[in-house]
Amino acid sequence: MLSERQILVLKAIVEEYVSTNEPVGSRTLSKRPDLPFSPATIRNDMADLEEMGFLEKTHTSSGRIPSETGYRLYVEQIMKEKQERELAFPMIDQIFSQANITRQEAITESLNLVADLTNYAVVALGQSAEHSRIKKLEFISLQERFAIILMVTDQGYVESKKIMLPEGISIKEVERVVKVLDELLHDVMITEIELRLKEASQNEEICDFLCYREELIAAFVNAFVEMASNKYHIAGKTNILELPEFQDVKKARELFEAIDNKDIFKVIKLDNSGITVRIGQENEIKAMQNCTVITVPYTSASGDRGAISVIGPTRMQYDKVIPILEYIASNIKKIV
Repeated sequence: MLSERQILVLKAIVEEYVSTNEPVGSRTLSKRPDLPFSPATIRNDMADLEEMGFLEKTHTSSGRIPSETGYRLYVEQIMKEKQERELAFPMIDQIFSQANITRQEAITESLNLVADLTNYAVVALGQSAEHSRIKKLEFISLQERFAIILMVTDQGYVESKKIMLPEGISIKEVERVVKVLDELLHDVMITEIELRLKEASQNEEICDFLCYREELIAAFVNAFVEMASNKYHIAGKTNILELPEFQDVKKARELFEAIDNKDIFKVIKLDNSGITVRIGQENEIKAMQNCTVITVPYTSASGDRGAISVIGPTRMQYDKVIPILEYIASNIKKIV
């Protein structure tokens, strides 16, 4: 078990390393007002912390840096201390106090603000609409062979998806198909679309109509499935390129691919277990094993669930990120 002084030393090392990205030595620590101890005493504590696995020594310096175990203890300490303090974030209050602001607008503005304040990537993950029922389908023709499909669900959401129409299909033909699907899929759960179409194919007249336009129907079904999947918004992705930890082009590319391929959702999950902090190797995605992902779930006033996550290096400003994410989550509950 660590002594109170050792915890103070570890906390100071984390904060110094987060700030400077340089290994921390005992002389630097002895100048801090919160560590009124001699350099020799601090050196002994640092040696003990390294032996216990909370610190690591680099090859290029006599200073120490936190290990993933050290970061974990630091986070646990923050979570204890935050109960004792009340923090205010006027800029977040300003966003949520805007008249007639929607939940999505508030979340998007908050994400952009957090990305600017922290210089990390920030992700908002919304609840999947897969268990919603279709109430209305509409079609909007665009230039060339593109069109937008609009889907209104029983939860009041309006989902949209841009699709490319198969060659040789006229706009009038598309409108006829949308009209048939609108009637056929009314009040059908999105997860049951394919089953409903299969059942309808037993009707000879409908079967002839659907089969003749099979390629177009397939394009629509794919659009419906994608519209029902988890919705997410990401801000500050390019901030990652500014971090020293991602100056290695290969590392940066792998992380970007994990984000673009939505592999990050294996780490960022919707649940009600409270705040989660995944540090380094705790992330199951290889490209994210030199990152920290902090996720705070939220539940809106209408019962919709979602989560907000910050993705950054293990050398993260935990004491800054955790409170602001929790503050945003608590404000989302106030917007219907």
